[in-house]
Amino acid sequence: MFYRPEDGHGLPHNPFSAIVSPRPIGWISSRGADGQDNLAPYSFFNAVAYTPPQVMFCSTSAKEDRGDTKDSVGNIRETGVFCVNIVASAQRDVMNVSSGPWPREVDEFGKAGIARDACHEIACARVADSPAALECRMTQIIELAGRSNFMVLGEVVGVHIRDDCLDDGRVDVTRYAPLSRLGYRDYAVVREVFSLKRPGE
Repeated sequence: MFYRPEDGHGLPHNPFSAIVSPRPIGWISSRGADGQDNLAPYSFFNAVAYTPPQVMFCSTSAKEDRGDTKDSVGNIRETGVFCVNIVASAQRDVMNVSSGPWPREVDEFGKAGIARDACHEIACARVADSPAALECRMTQIIELAGRSNFMVLGEVVGVHIRDDCLDDGRVDVTRYAPLSRLGYRDYAVVREVFSLKRPGE
């Protein structure tokens, strides 16, 4: 089939996010200027540069108590920092709880019973038992075409790696099976890894 997004796809559900998959999940922790912690997963997330290390995530909807966006972007606008927590497959249920449309004053760490630790380089909480966490200083918030579409870019200024996720000095994703987002309400986990050398290596 072929369709133009502006004309509609004619299917029971939008296939776009199923086509662009799997996508890593950035479990974004942030803190507002009032000290309120927030934790929410975003599947429009990825690393975008090595030197300096940089990441991005996109928020694509809004809440009534946040105007044109959601709590994560609202908090980052106020404080300029956030932390990306990597989601292990064992954390899928508590991650899902944190995805709810909770009011601004709800602390998702408490709501889902998620242990938190302080970040080292920024004033923000992080998920204590996440396999890895990236402390970030926001560099840009870019308004994208469409309603309430914002891309947040950040420079990674601190990296946490859980010791049991390292094997001979390398991060071994099979030790925690990162959760990834597919289309619709579907997810997948990484359990099998293989290597390929580039031509000439």
